Amino acid sequence: MMTDRDQLQEILKKANQYARKQAKESGVSLYYMKDNKRIREDAQGKKFEIIFDQAGNRQEFEFHE
Repeated sequence: MMTDRDQLQEILKKANQYARKQAKESGVSLYYMKDNKRIREDAQGKKFEIIFDQAGNRQEFEFHE
């Protein structure tokens, strides 16, 4: 029998998968945090780390896991 916590985790997992699918089909990027890093994943699946310098300028670097 699944606990409420397990059920919630499964619902969140399915919602995440659906959101990713919709974003890719729409051609938009996904933004999320991973290992304390800001990540942008484009519709083709390429990942970039987003960094802001001291002046607040945004820079993106290819992200490799």
